[in-house]
Amino acid sequence: MSMENPRPLPPPMAPLPVHPPIAPIPIPVPPSTSAAADDDEAGYEVSDDHRAARERHERAVQELLQRRRAYAMAVPTNDSAVRTRLRRLSEPITLFGEREMERRDRLRALMVRLEADAQFDRLLRAQEDEQGAPDDDDTEQIQYPFFTEGTNQLLQARLDIAMYSLPRAKARVDRAKRRLADPDEDPEAEAGLVVKQAGDFVLECSEVGDDRPLTGCSFSGDASMLATSSWSGIIKVWSMPQITKIATLKGHRERATDVAFSPVDNCLATASADKTAKLWNSDGSLLMSFDGHLDRLARVAFHPSGKYLGTASFDKTWRLWDINTGTELLLQEGHSRSVYGVSFHPDGSLAASCGLDANARVWDLRSGRLYCTLIGHVKPVLGVSFSPNGHLVATASEDNFCRIWDLRTRQMLYSIPAHKSLISYVKFEPQEGYYLATSSYDTKAALWSTRDCKAIKSLAGHESKVTSLDISGDGQQIVTVSHDRTIKIWSCRGSARDNEMKLD
Repeated sequence: MSMENPRPLPPPMAPLPVHPPIAPIPIPVPPSTSAAADDDEAGYEVSDDHRAARERHERAVQELLQRRRAYAMAVPTNDSAVRTRLRRLSEPITLFGEREMERRDRLRALMVRLEADAQFDRLLRAQEDEQGAPDDDDTEQIQYPFFTEGTNQLLQARLDIAMYSLPRAKARVDRAKRRLADPDEDPEAEAGLVVKQAGDFVLECSEVGDDRPLTGCSFSGDASMLATSSWSGIIKVWSMPQITKIATLKGHRERATDVAFSPVDNCLATASADKTAKLWNSDGSLLMSFDGHLDRLARVAFHPSGKYLGTASFDKTWRLWDINTGTELLLQEGHSRSVYGVSFHPDGSLAASCGLDANARVWDLRSGRLYCTLIGHVKPVLGVSFSPNGHLVATASEDNFCRIWDLRTRQMLYSIPAHKSLISYVKFEPQEGYYLATSSYDTKAALWSTRDCKAIKSLAGHESKVTSLDISGDGQQIVTVSHDRTIKIWSCRGSARDNEMKLD
């Protein structure tokens, strides 16, 4: 068997040429800042905007870390302890216009800065000095209590107010229970009748009251007389219903701001910007002057017993006076700004004050304690009034709202957008409180139902700001005074007579 010749193999391939490695070309890099060091090391060219953004980010991170350390740091909460530690750290204990929380924040920032600078010895030394020093604050609190001890006259006045108010409160509650239990009594129908009658108020007469704008007005207990006050400082007494002037009271050196008749007799009290209140007889004779306020007076009100007088002043206090002796019984603080109005509960147990701090406060006259604070207005509160039912109180404010509060729950029931301008005065109808009246700088007065807070009637007739109003004891007449210097009497008796004539 023959073998075939093998196929010849291809010649071997020549080896590939080996090239030398390419040397890197150096790239010139400009000097870089610390914020772009990583980018520069990588060989990238960084723009100025990017570098500034990196720096802002680093600063923000540092501020965040410092803020975290500050919040984690234990700082005293007592203002006296904060002042003491600042003194230990050789820092000013207070700065101009600095408050307690701002002072505490300044101490926290100082401690964070010392910790960041590794000045631990100063921090430890300050804490050791505080621990070793005696606590003087507790001793001062023991020696000087937070309350002011009252006089014997104030104690007797509180007892007298308690003896006066408790029987009246009991009679009011018993009457309310009897009305609810009696099937013949229908409070809802009675309220509807009174509200319907209030819708018939019309302008009965108008009279020029003074040469200057009028500021206050008040009916006597039987509505036989009317008193008005004005910027001229003169108080005038008028006979009703003809509005005939019967007396002129001169004695204030500056403008008179308010006037109020006593609920038990015909004497009246006036308030003035000369920092005094005065007690007058209706014939024009001066009985007494009440001096003591440090700034001008705003409103004045009698206690239902007729024995005490309340005055509100721009010195941030309201005061209670004994009208028989002229003694200042109570100087009540509590408002952070000027006190503008004061009012008394129908039972005589409570007093309400309102001021430019946008709050109204209710005080218990029998114990001297603060019963509650009515917080809800956003601008100064210019008027406050208690309802005859004993558990409602109304406030009028510069925010154009009238708010109604329940004293039992200490909560707001209704908020009425009553006027287009500030509300200067508010008062409940004195019989049962079925409606309330408000006066405003929008040149109008208005009547509102207390059942559903709906508008009943708008009393339009003045040409300028309405500063005050009052309602007669029988609820048949309303008087308003204004900067247009006029007195206007609104009555529903004429409407009733017209209705009777129509029926005849």
